[in-house]
Amino acid sequence: MVPPAAAAARSPSPPRSSPAAWRVEVFRRADRDDPAGEHAAAALAELGLPPAGRVRAGRGVLLSPRYAREAVERIAAELLADPVVDEVRIAAPGTPPPAPPSALHRILVAARPGVMDPVARTVEDLLLRLGWRPAAGGPDVATFRVLELSGALAAADLEAAAARVLANETIETVRIDREDLPYGGSFPAAPRGRVEVPLRAAGAEELAAISRRGQLSLSPAEMQAIQAHFRALEREPTACELETLAQTWSEHCKHKTFTGPIDYVPGPGEPVERVDNLLRSTIMRATRELARPWCVSVFADNAGIVEFDRGWDLAVKVETHNHPSAIDPYGGAGTGIGGVIRDVLGGGLGARPIANTDCFFVGPLDLPRDAVPRGTMHPRRILRGVVAGVRDYGNRMGIPTVSGGVWFDPRYVGNPLVFAGTVGILPHAAARKEVRPGDVIVAVGGRTGRDGIHGATFSSLELTEESETISSAAVQIGDPITEKRVLDCLLQARDRGLYRAVTDCGAGGFSSAVGEMGERCGADVELDRVPLKYEGLASHEIWVSEAQERMVLAVPPEKVEECRAVFAAEDVEATVIGAFTDSGRLVVRDGGEVVADLDMRFLHGGVPRVVRRAEWTPPPPVDLGAPRPADFDAAVLALLGAPDVASKEWIIRQYDHEVQGTSVVKPLVGVHGDGPSDAAVLRPLPDSDRGVAIACGANPRYGSLDPAAMAACAIDEALRNAVAVGGDPDRAVLLDNFAWGNCDRPELLGALVRAARACYEAAVAYGAPFVSGKDSLNNEYRIGGETLSIPPTLVVTCLAPVPDVRRAVTMDLKRAGNRLFLVGRTAAELGGSQLLLHLGREGGTVPRPDLTTAPALLRALAAAIGAGCVASCHDLSEGGLAVAAAEMALAGGLGARIDLGAMPADPLPAGFDPDPVLLFAESCPRFLVEVAPPAEPAFLRLLAGVPCARVGEVTAAPVFAIAGAGGAPLVRLAVDELRRAFQGGFQG
Repeated sequence: MVPPAAAAARSPSPPRSSPAAWRVEVFRRADRDDPAGEHAAAALAELGLPPAGRVRAGRGVLLSPRYAREAVERIAAELLADPVVDEVRIAAPGTPPPAPPSALHRILVAARPGVMDPVARTVEDLLLRLGWRPAAGGPDVATFRVLELSGALAAADLEAAAARVLANETIETVRIDREDLPYGGSFPAAPRGRVEVPLRAAGAEELAAISRRGQLSLSPAEMQAIQAHFRALEREPTACELETLAQTWSEHCKHKTFTGPIDYVPGPGEPVERVDNLLRSTIMRATRELARPWCVSVFADNAGIVEFDRGWDLAVKVETHNHPSAIDPYGGAGTGIGGVIRDVLGGGLGARPIANTDCFFVGPLDLPRDAVPRGTMHPRRILRGVVAGVRDYGNRMGIPTVSGGVWFDPRYVGNPLVFAGTVGILPHAAARKEVRPGDVIVAVGGRTGRDGIHGATFSSLELTEESETISSAAVQIGDPITEKRVLDCLLQARDRGLYRAVTDCGAGGFSSAVGEMGERCGADVELDRVPLKYEGLASHEIWVSEAQERMVLAVPPEKVEECRAVFAAEDVEATVIGAFTDSGRLVVRDGGEVVADLDMRFLHGGVPRVVRRAEWTPPPPVDLGAPRPADFDAAVLALLGAPDVASKEWIIRQYDHEVQGTSVVKPLVGVHGDGPSDAAVLRPLPDSDRGVAIACGANPRYGSLDPAAMAACAIDEALRNAVAVGGDPDRAVLLDNFAWGNCDRPELLGALVRAARACYEAAVAYGAPFVSGKDSLNNEYRIGGETLSIPPTLVVTCLAPVPDVRRAVTMDLKRAGNRLFLVGRTAAELGGSQLLLHLGREGGTVPRPDLTTAPALLRALAAAIGAGCVASCHDLSEGGLAVAAAEMALAGGLGARIDLGAMPADPLPAGFDPDPVLLFAESCPRFLVEVAPPAEPAFLRLLAGVPCARVGEVTAAPVFAIAGAGGAPLVRLAVDELRRAFQGGFQG
């Protein structure tokens, strides 16, 4: 649905005009390549709108009319354009820009009023630094994008191009064949000061209406608890107080489902079990029982912190940014990465980020246009946007993106999932923090604006076809350059001992940051001191805005000026906005007037604990019979090209994974750098060969059949990916990130209970504690009377030390004549497999690791890798042995000969054909391992006691050959065929 404001922007075109500003437009010269234009042309062609000629992309800047022409020309030549490849067009204030050639259409895209424009701020900063300012006042800068299309395109086609490909009308203004860009307009004003909300006398319907109108996402019980609290105080709540409670009590911040009481029915006819605090009784319980001494800080800070080496610790966090990415994929994913970077900066006294991760879950890229639900974007556009958001934010901050994945399912069409992670390093002495009464509250970083308001409560709601309109303000706009400056200054201030505690302004903005830091003491804040991007914000908007790149410090009074000087040296604003107190209250003032006064005990402990009901009914069994492909060669090629399996190189190559110079095992490995690595390995300290493996595990296709098996498999996959590159499973730690549908539905909450309990069982069995996590619930999309829910999804991230990075292993085959060993046992576990997806079949038994034997298998293989016995190693996951072996062959440029009859396997049920099971089952944990002949005796000695068998060898001839269980030829393919299928099956 197009927002009304956007529809007005595309009303019948008025006469061509120009804003009262200098306009500078920069295009590539006609004799030069235009990558941005070519990208736009490809996107338009996908939409079915191929232009008749070339598409040209330009970037524009609007400058204050107070500049003289000579200054504008110099600014354009020296700052805005490259004289070698660019051409520049300049139009004076009030003068229409040069008319484009005949039959040329122009589409202009600019930020809406109130939406941050980071490029404009950078240009403005440069102009001030260089002394290029008009005679009166500072420079006023705005930027825009312009696309010129040739051909007689209809107005409807142009509107479709703008809405579906070229712009996001939630945050951007679109002009089609008109030139009246917004410039210098005033922002909508809102009242400052105390605003009371009449709540005490409200009935149930009015309480619900207040929550709905304010996008508070508070339940009836929560609204009634607030009402009772203020009745006891004999006053009405203020808007600022209601917003503070809504943010703090949101599902996003408080995790009410995970921490509340649940009545769980584990099966039909079984008695009810009371689960009091699912998080504490499963995830946190595993960590508590394992009590690993190297876990420095768990579930108590912005990030989990674990010991690493030589007095250094590692901080790690993975966050979700799903709803914002559905509305604005680029901004949502970018600020997701920006936010999790700040989580690591806010872990302890601040960690230096050394790596990013990303996991995306989207709808099918080949989804027909008419199947895209109203109010949503096509999955292809969403994926491109989230990739670009992670790319630009991480690359511009100089942080390598080294690990991740992409998964596809039609159920993600209305509600994509974006998981963003960061790993950082910090001195062990900086892992703890505290806040003391009397410490000064200092806000550092970006200014506060209207973007990001209600982000926490928005993330706690389901998406609807109206979300792009009513929740547009919840989308934050990122500025990685500002965050990079904040990072550099913060670490300097940390090393000089200038603050005692730090946190980021994430969900809930200042309300959550200051409210959480002052929970045990109290805080007093002055909103009129907060630097703003523009005037016109209401007091509560300043307080809860999630505008990006902001941190809050607790600074001893005697160190305030020195702290501010450190930030000022890099042009980062550091502003005193209040102090921590011993009052036990959160007091917020604006212009001397109290706009909020809340008891910290009520703010953090007053949320009512509602008992939820959970039920689990297993899906009916499905007899798969004998799912044998008609053509095994064709099936192998099809699975290599399947979206979940095929090469993601077009994404990976957009990320800088070499920056900082610590990556040992890259995301892509092999002789041509095209093999998918199981995990990344970094060497964070230049004077130590100790490394860290970063891996993840997920398979939502399992979740619909058996959420408990899915959870155990996700943990096993994350661990085995880390082990496959040389990680030590005995020192591994885990992070859990649950994304679920509406848990008010008993069947979905029942699935969540089963998955969480499986996490506990697997973590304890493997000896791998959880150190951090995050849940994202209510991931549903409602259109009319229909609700589309995501499949139960769990992403598990693993951090495991690599004792010596010189022994790290990659997955590409290394040498002809080496032996291939299958480690692990294969069973008739085809449920949720890529084979069944290829065959159009559903049901079956989902893989699940045997927790009595799997940990020993991982330890034995890790010992063999550490002893130097392994030439290459690859875990078996999606597609089973067929995919793993093919990927190893194409990455190494060598052939392989495999005999399925030699594989260790469980007895098959009656009627099962052994060949499809042995070749395509996704049983876990399993690995295909390459061993040189001289190392074979030591390898077998170290693997004694676990399922392990020699199943083949590496060949010089680039042929991939597999014999069936009975010895007959089953698969014979050239390695080049494997590579073409793997690289050609998935393109953005």
